[in-house]
Amino acid sequence: MTVFWLSCLISIFIIIIVCLLLKIHLLRKTADEIREAFADRISSDTNTLIDISSRDSHMMNLAADLNGELKKLQKDRLNYQQGDLELKNAVTNISHDLRTPLTAMYGYLDLMKTENKSKNMARYIAQVENRADALKKLMEELFRYSIAVSIQEFSNEKTDIRSLLEESLVSFYASIQQKGIVPDIRLPDRPIYRILDPSAVTRIFNNIISNALKYSADDFNIRMNEDGTIIFSNNAPNMNTVAAGQLFDRFYTVETDRNSTGLGLSIAKLLTEQMGGSIKSEYRDSKLFIIISFPE
Repeated sequence: MTVFWLSCLISIFIIIIVCLLLKIHLLRKTADEIREAFADRISSDTNTLIDISSRDSHMMNLAADLNGELKKLQKDRLNYQQGDLELKNAVTNISHDLRTPLTAMYGYLDLMKTENKSKNMARYIAQVENRADALKKLMEELFRYSIAVSIQEFSNEKTDIRSLLEESLVSFYASIQQKGIVPDIRLPDRPIYRILDPSAVTRIFNNIISNALKYSADDFNIRMNEDGTIIFSNNAPNMNTVAAGQLFDRFYTVETDRNSTGLGLSIAKLLTEQMGGSIKSEYRDSKLFIIISFPE
């Protein structure tokens, strides 16, 4: 009898262990379902909530709590997107609305230039025209920025980024010559292909080159490695590590340039990251480095 009861106890114990192992397996499976579903809902713009196969009350309560937080997050995301869209539209509309009075301002300035005027008046007109040019530049950059942030899709083409960089450098040839800079350019002998939007890449290169020429003391260096990494560098004695880290912030400008809006590098960063690339700035040995790369 003792052996019989002992066998029964062992059998019951084994059944309990099997049930516990099965329960643990089901809980782990449910936990994985919740984790994967939560990651999917966070990364995608969807109203679908988390649904689990388990009927365990604790897991169901956990899923219900997460669904409640997801609903709040989706509401906040919708409010943000709506507000962001309204801001972009407002910037675009303001840029358009400013063009009419600005055009009229230039017209009156041209008329004033034809009139007899004192030296002081001529100086005042020149200052007004200078401020009008700064306003026009700000308006154009705001418009370009609003267009850049509103881009939802890029044309994915096999793009030779080496060739695009060469074309951008050629387009700045006159500006480089005017500043008396002899650039040090080192590019691979072969094409470097990436699947990118050519027009967006050109805009990125143009903005970086324009910024470098604006603040460069006396040099400009461009390197493209065989892996496609591009390094722009120039002497920047008025820069520092903190300022270099803020270059990509919207409307951040170096104090020495009051006419700049600071949107050029911000647009470059925005477009680069939208296409899956990376861009960063470094400051060392009185030199500013802008390093950019695109995934293969």
